[in-house]
Amino acid sequence: MLIERRTLLGAAAMLLAGPAWGEANAQPVNVVAAENFYGDVARQLAGPNAAVASILSNPDEDPHLFEASPSVARELSEARIVVYNGADYDPWMAKLLGNANPAKRDVIVVADLVGRKAGDNPHLWYDPPTMPAVAKAYSAALISADPAHKADYEERLQVFLASLKPMDAKVAEMKARFAGTPVTATEPVFGYMATALGLKMRNEHFQLAIMNNTEPSASDVAAFESDLRKHRVRVLLYNSQATEAATKRLLKIAQQSKIPVVGVTETEPPGQTYQVWMTSQLDALEQALASPRA
Repeated sequence: MLIERRTLLGAAAMLLAGPAWGEANAQPVNVVAAENFYGDVARQLAGPNAAVASILSNPDEDPHLFEASPSVARELSEARIVVYNGADYDPWMAKLLGNANPAKRDVIVVADLVGRKAGDNPHLWYDPPTMPAVAKAYSAALISADPAHKADYEERLQVFLASLKPMDAKVAEMKARFAGTPVTATEPVFGYMATALGLKMRNEHFQLAIMNNTEPSASDVAAFESDLRKHRVRVLLYNSQATEAATKRLLKIAQQSKIPVVGVTETEPPGQTYQVWMTSQLDALEQALASPRA
C-alpha cells in the first residue's frame, strides 16, 4: 500500500462526511499530497486540524514508475485540499482528479506556483524558493477550508518559514565556498539545488536519458565515464532510489577513481521532516566537496 495515512487525531481523521464549508470544522480537514514531502509540509502547517495522506511515500520505489490504484482515487475523492508536483512528474494526478468528485476542493499544482512546465526539471522541491511558495498556498487553502483556525494556520506558516532560514544560510555558505566546482549526477534530482549552490553540473544529457527511462547515447556514456576517471568532477550525485545497471557501473567507476559519491532521494525518508532531509543531504555534499582530492 503506497498511501500512508498519517493523522494527529487518530480515528477522528477518518471522515465519513465533511462539514459544510465555511463553518467551523468539528473534524479535521482532509489533505492528500501526491508526494510525501508535500504531505510533511501540510502536517507542519495544519497541526491537529488536518488529516494528511501522502501517496508516494515508499523510499524503495522509483516515483517515475508509479501507477495509481483505485484506493488512490478513493483518497482523492474525499480530499478537501490536494497538492501535487506537476511539470509532468505525476501526470496520473491530473487524470485522477478529473475523474474524482469535483465538489468544493482546492488543488495546488506546485509547478504552477513556481512558473515551471512540462519539459522543465520536475524535481521542484530541491529548489529553495519552492517550499515557501507551497507553504503560503497551503496556508491560504487551510484558512479557506477551516476559517475558525485562521490564527493557528497563520502562526504555523510563520514558524515554518522561519524554520527554512538555517537551510537558506547553509546554501549561501556553501555557495561562497564551492561555487564553480564541477560535479556530475546520474539523474537531475539535485539539479535545482546544485544551481542554487553555484555548482557546475556536467553530463546533463545523460541525466535526462536516465530520468526518462531511455538509453543514454554511447558518446554521453563515454563522456561521463571519462569525467570520473580523469577527475574532471569533484563529486558524483546519484538517485539512490533508481540504481539500474548504468548507475551501478558509474558508481563502481567513481569508487575506483576515488571520486566521492553522495546519494539523494526523490521521496522524504521515514521519520524525517523536509528541513532535516534537505539539510542532511547538504551536509553530506559539503563533506564530499571538502574532502581531499584523490
